[in-house]
Amino acid sequence: MTTRGEDEELLLVAIVQMAAGNSETGQEYEDFVLARLTQHGGALERRTRTMDSGTEVHLIRFSSRAGYESFLADPDRVSRREQLGHAAPTTKVLEVRDVAESG
Repeated sequence: MTTRGEDEELLLVAIVQMAAGNSETGQEYEDFVLARLTQHGGALERRTRTMDSGTEVHLIRFSSRAGYESFLADPDRVSRREQLGHAAPTTKVLEVRDVAESG
């Protein structure tokens, strides 16, 4: 497995599961945190949602790992998440890479 450098671009897939009965609250939280990406060198490339609104999938690119770590530690993001308590969505983040298509 190749280790990526701290200054290399980072591509992530975030699978966001809304808390049961709290889809709207979860979507509002995601709106808030995704708007903060640019402050940390991140960009939302794609945001999708299941038909039942219970899950979202985000494709996010950061200019560096340091930017991603800064986003995770963002005090406003952390505070908003703590305020939601059990209504906060859970997220699984996968580091991915682009794959050339063969045709």
